[in-house]
Amino acid sequence: MQEQQQGNKRGTDVVILGCGRVGSRLATMMDGDGFDVTVIDTDSYAFRRLPEAFRGRTILGTGIDEDVLRRAGIEEARTFIAVTNNDNPNIMAAQIAQTVFAVPEVLVRVYDVERAQVYSQLGLKTICPTATIAQLFREQVRQRPNASGTSSES
Repeated sequence: MQEQQQGNKRGTDVVILGCGRVGSRLATMMDGDGFDVTVIDTDSYAFRRLPEAFRGRTILGTGIDEDVLRRAGIEEARTFIAVTNNDNPNIMAAQIAQTVFAVPEVLVRVYDVERAQVYSQLGLKTICPTATIAQLFREQVRQRPNASGTSSES
């Protein structure tokens, strides 16, 4: 396991699980907004997506390991966000953050629409890109003028 501090030592406001395209972008944005950010990923190569100017911390490990979460500062975190490419670790880590560590705000990306709805009903704040993107495409198509020049929604 590896832990890397970039910049000055700060507390943790936000713990992000997953340093892929979304996780690295989110970490960079939150860091730029002045949040204290720690990113966890199982692949050290994923941290290359973070800019050199990133002031947060990186932790190599799995988000369902309580020791890894503690090293990431979960006990003091105000927000935990799970955005790996796999629903199962996202959901498990989010449940651990919520129930074991009582993190005030827990958000989780869930690709499967039905599972997102179920876990939302169980109290997790779920974001389902599958449903969101499908709805955005649908809206674009429905707003397109048809042959008579009127909107498809008319």
